[in-house]
Amino acid sequence: MPMFQPSKKDSIVGLEGGGDGRILDLDTAVKDGVLGGGAGGGYGGGVGEKLDLKKMIEELNLAEIPSVFICPISLEPMQDPVTLCTGQTYERSNILKWFSLGHYTCPTTMQELWDDTVTPNKTLYHLTYTWFSQKYVQMKKRSEDAQGRASELLTTLKKVKGQARIQTLKELQQVVANHSTARKTVVEEGGGVLLSSLLGPFTSYAVGSEVIAILVNLTLSSESKTNLMQPAKISSIVDILNEGSIETKVNCVRLIETLMEEKDFRTEIVSSHSLLVALMRLVRDKRHPNGHLPGLGLLKLICTHKQVRSLIVSIGAIPQLLELIPTLNQDCVELALFVLDILSSVPEGRQALKDCANTIPTMVKLLMRISESCTDYALSILWSVCKLSPEECSLIAVDAGLAAKLLLVIQSGCGPVLKQRAAELLKLCSLNYSDTIFISKCKLTRTIH
Repeated sequence: MPMFQPSKKDSIVGLEGGGDGRILDLDTAVKDGVLGGGAGGGYGGGVGEKLDLKKMIEELNLAEIPSVFICPISLEPMQDPVTLCTGQTYERSNILKWFSLGHYTCPTTMQELWDDTVTPNKTLYHLTYTWFSQKYVQMKKRSEDAQGRASELLTTLKKVKGQARIQTLKELQQVVANHSTARKTVVEEGGGVLLSSLLGPFTSYAVGSEVIAILVNLTLSSESKTNLMQPAKISSIVDILNEGSIETKVNCVRLIETLMEEKDFRTEIVSSHSLLVALMRLVRDKRHPNGHLPGLGLLKLICTHKQVRSLIVSIGAIPQLLELIPTLNQDCVELALFVLDILSSVPEGRQALKDCANTIPTMVKLLMRISESCTDYALSILWSVCKLSPEECSLIAVDAGLAAKLLLVIQSGCGPVLKQRAAELLKLCSLNYSDTIFISKCKLTRTIH
């Protein structure tokens, strides 16, 4: 669960063992509004059977919890609070572990204990239980309401058109985004197929963007995915990817990734010039860097299909990615290098890399800079380019400082495969020089020392 943040609104003061010595019982807490008012009883608002505190804490997963319910040792809600002779309260298992480590002090005050007895704090337990049970019942009620509303909206969606359809989709999207039970209801009632039926050649952007925003939140069945892989629906998704807001574009990317996980996925679905152009436009959009990671992630996935690689090269992806790399964060750089490395496996890709003036300088800079994976991809790209034109590219690489970087790789703690590749590339670069000139030209003496 997330680290708690003490909630001022829900804070409770003066509990037994809670700080100022006052005793606060359950009735007083409820009357004073500490527990949100209302007589929920010990079980939280009319639930017939006793709820399990541990289960409630885990399912609620609240970020804000009254600090008095929190164990000072673990910073987690107490399920079995016990109080020491100092008046401080802890979770039983945590304080017993503290004692087992040889500590005979109060962890909060560091006072030596004159009595190691731990006394169950029943008042605090009941307050904790009541507070969580009320929250739990409220959550369950909201979930039930959301399930019912999702079902109603699906029924409405089958009847309405025009602006009414858009409004229904907007509300359904909000319900689905906020409630897992609503998502489950939509899937169980065939909402995936219904929603995918709204995508097609005549789908408006307003309808399509809302449909996609809902679909990416659902666990789609194989039937729904197969339905979405129809050419007309893929074309509609690509159109929306081209013209949508950044949020809608990211949703389109996530939906396509979901479809690519299906075993019946066909490569021709992503062998679309307009899809790849739209994807590169998302990756290059410097105004919205939050689109870089999902865009590059999908591009990486598409690149694993050999048939598409030449098409990706043909739209100018290689020079665009090389230009973009210096502006990307580390995760994005690694994805971009993966894509460039994969594209270097086809002749057109190797030629495009060689033709870019900044390929070699950029790859040399990235060696030993970000991660071992990045160094591996950069070395592989440099090898492909230098192998294609040894004399021309090796000279450029050496002038860019490649030899010194390769020695660093060889001397580093990188894996043996990476070191072997660096050694082979170093040997390739040295063929154009005598030993003395190679060492002198590359200023390797400082590195060797």
